[in-house]
Amino acid sequence: MDSKKMGFNTVCTHFGEIKDEQFKGAVSPIYLSTSYAFEDVDVKRYPRYFNTPNQEALSKKIAKLEKGESSLIFGSGMAAISTTLFAFLQKGDHIVLQRTLYGGTANLVNEEFTKHGIEFSYVETQNISGFEEKIQSNTKVIYIETPSNPLLTITDIQAIGDLGKKKDIITMIDNTFASPVNQNPIALGIDVVLHSATKYLGGHSDILAGAVVSSEKNIDRIFQVAKNFGGSLSDFTVWMLERSIKTLGIRVKRQNKNALKLAKWLAKNDDIAAVYYPGLKSHPDHEIAKKQMKGFGGMLSFELKEGLNSSDFQKELTLIKSSMSLAGVESTILSPTLTSHALLTGEERQAQGIKDGLLRFSVGIEEKEDLMEDIQQALNKIKVPELEH
Repeated sequence: MDSKKMGFNTVCTHFGEIKDEQFKGAVSPIYLSTSYAFEDVDVKRYPRYFNTPNQEALSKKIAKLEKGESSLIFGSGMAAISTTLFAFLQKGDHIVLQRTLYGGTANLVNEEFTKHGIEFSYVETQNISGFEEKIQSNTKVIYIETPSNPLLTITDIQAIGDLGKKKDIITMIDNTFASPVNQNPIALGIDVVLHSATKYLGGHSDILAGAVVSSEKNIDRIFQVAKNFGGSLSDFTVWMLERSIKTLGIRVKRQNKNALKLAKWLAKNDDIAAVYYPGLKSHPDHEIAKKQMKGFGGMLSFELKEGLNSSDFQKELTLIKSSMSLAGVESTILSPTLTSHALLTGEERQAQGIKDGLLRFSVGIEEKEDLMEDIQQALNKIKVPELEH
C-alpha cells in the first residue's frame, strides 16, 4: 500500500515496522546487538549513532506521524530537548522562549545557558507581538510549548512559524501535551518538533524516551551533537515504544473525549474554583485551540475552592493515582509545585499563575462516570463539616 495514502492508525500500526523475514512474526523483531559489522556494509551501525535497525525503523514511524522528513529518538524528553537546543545555539547566540514551559526545560535554560554564554529572553504573553518584541540581532531560536504545562495555555503555532520564516529564525515546539494525534506543528510552519515520548507516544507509564522531528538537514545537525552527548535509547525500549505507538490514535482519542467531559463537569462543580482546559469555551485561548488542534488533549488542571486542601484531596482518591508523570492509560494527578515545576522558585511559579493548590490531571481511558465518582467522593471526604450550634 502507498504510505502516502495510509490513515493515522494504519501508520501507527504498520509504517516503519521491521519485517520478520525469517520466522514471519507479526511484530518487529528486536535487535539487541551493540556491535555490528563495519566491512562490506552499507551502514556502519552503532547504538550511540541512533542507527540500529530498531532505532532507524521507529524514527521513520515518528517522523511520518509528525509529517516531518526525519527523526531521532532519545533516552528521555530532556535528552531530546537539551541536545536539540545545543545543536542550534552557541556562545553569543540568543533564544526567545515562552514563559509557560515545562519546569525541566526552564531549569535547563536558567542553569546551563548562562554557563555557555547563550542569551535568553522569556515572553510573558502568548501574543505574537510579545515574541517579536524580544527578537534581537543574534536571535537564533524561538521555542514554544502548546498546550503548555500545567495551565494549558495555547500559543498560535502558525503565527510563530510565520514569524520564524520572516526573521530567518529556527522555530521549535514541545508537542508533548498535544501528541501527533491532536496537532502537527510542522504542517503549520514550525521547523522542529520535540516530544517527551515517555508521555503519549509511550502511553503506558513504563518507558522513558524522547523524540525530535524535523527536516533531514536539521536532523543531521542535531545528530552531530547527539552522537557526542550520548543520549541514545536502548533497543529494547525502542521496541516497547513501537509497540505502544500502535495504539496511540485509539488511546488519545478516548482521552480527548474523557477530558472534555471531565472538564465540563468540573467547571460546574461547586467545589472547584477554576478549570484550565482549551476545549472549554470559557478558556481564553479556545478559538486558537480550535483552529490548530484536531482534539483538545487528555490534560487539564484545576483548583479546589478555598478551604479545601489539595493534598488531602489527592490522598482520598481511590481510582485516580497520585503519580509523577502523565499520559498513561490510567488517570493520574499531581501537584506541579511539588513535581514538574518544583525546580522553579515560588516567585517564578506565581509569575506563571501556578498556585500551590493547583492540580494537574492526566485523564486516562477509564469510564468517565467512574472518574467523576472518584473525584466527588474525595471532595465529600475533605469538606469541613459545619459546626453544630
